[in-house]
Amino acid sequence: MTRLTFYIPDSFSVKIKTIHLFLFISLIMSFNPKIVFGSQSTRVLVVTGGHDYSKNDFNAMLTSLGEGYQFSTVVFPEAFDMFLPENRNQYDVVLFYHMWQTATDFQKQTLADCIASGKPLLVLHHSICAFDDWEEYISIVGGKYFPNNTVLHGKAYAASSYRHDMNIKIEIKDKTHPVTHGINDFELFDETYKDFYVSPSVTSLLTTSEPSSTSVIGWCHSYGQARVVTLQSGHDTPTFEHPVYRRLLGQRLAG
Repeated sequence: MTRLTFYIPDSFSVKIKTIHLFLFISLIMSFNPKIVFGSQSTRVLVVTGGHDYSKNDFNAMLTSLGEGYQFSTVVFPEAFDMFLPENRNQYDVVLFYHMWQTATDFQKQTLADCIASGKPLLVLHHSICAFDDWEEYISIVGGKYFPNNTVLHGKAYAASSYRHDMNIKIEIKDKTHPVTHGINDFELFDETYKDFYVSPSVTSLLTTSEPSSTSVIGWCHSYGQARVVTLQSGHDTPTFEHPVYRRLLGQRLAG
């Protein structure tokens, strides 16, 4: 019987091994790219503008969340450029801490498209007071502070109001959600908003019985493919320094 012997060149063997390695890496990356390239920071785009705030204390709060985050702050109107398709790969999560009002139709569309495409969004405090003349923004953030009497979806709403320096007892409405997991009821010294609109389609996360406030003060919902979390609290330093508030932010930004 004739025995056939095949010789595989070393270069061909190396190619086969390379292909196998490539396929293995591709499979692992499909589950978690950080396994291959190591732990990477979550890049957070912080959007500000239209309202003063204690920058040092706010930034100290963000820094306190740990080395797992990389924060880049942009200010409206220049911030609109970051929502253009060619710039969206520069960040992983968007954090709104602004009260900007004006935008062109193109700027509105690129912002809405960016979030709807799947960019996670965290909305803080006076960000629900922004863009008074842009109804779609209400759908993005899930609520709205009305500076004047307003008609929305055919229903009339009275103007919202606010009060500074309030002790607010906050209850955890949904303890199973990743943002509130492991957190018990707590108290903040903060600014309250009353009679602001909260979409009936959101899931309530935080509530309060404080008379000067709307009852729902923290919620989550989806906008397009994006997960959106909104926290009404967050006016100034006492809240920025509160460990529970910091934990809420950290658990949201972590995913």
